[in-house]
Amino acid sequence: MSVRLDEEAREVARAEAQAVLAAVRDGDRRARLGALLAAVEDGEVAGDDAEALEEVLALGLQTGRVRALYGADGEQAALKVFRRLPGGRELGAAARDVNEALRALEGRTVERVSVAAVGPGTHAVTIAADGLELTVKLGPGGAALGTVGI
Repeated sequence: MSVRLDEEAREVARAEAQAVLAAVRDGDRRARLGALLAAVEDGEVAGDDAEALEEVLALGLQTGRVRALYGADGEQAALKVFRRLPGGRELGAAARDVNEALRALEGRTVERVSVAAVGPGTHAVTIAADGLELTVKLGPGGAALGTVGI
């Protein structure tokens, strides 16, 4: 699978990869980032380069660096690319699965909604409606269906 980068996405990806490269001392990681930069210049990433780009963009997006440096347009360009990379596609699929499970609650009367801290950066949202109970886990890896009870 390969992902083409438009000019704005190339600009953000290039700058973020260069910033990470400047902070990395490990030779293998430096070589990997160098290969990523070459692929970004070509305007298309695949394989190991796509994996490296995913890591670089995830770091920049999670820390808020991308939005702070490139504004909303740069952030949207980075998100558009991230969503087409394997990790972004997995997050999208997980969200679709959770939405499908939540559809079971449509038209029911909500009796209870609660949030529990499961662990560092992970929470569980439980929704009870007309005898049906769903738990959705929210964490760094996205949203996932926890449990379904009747």
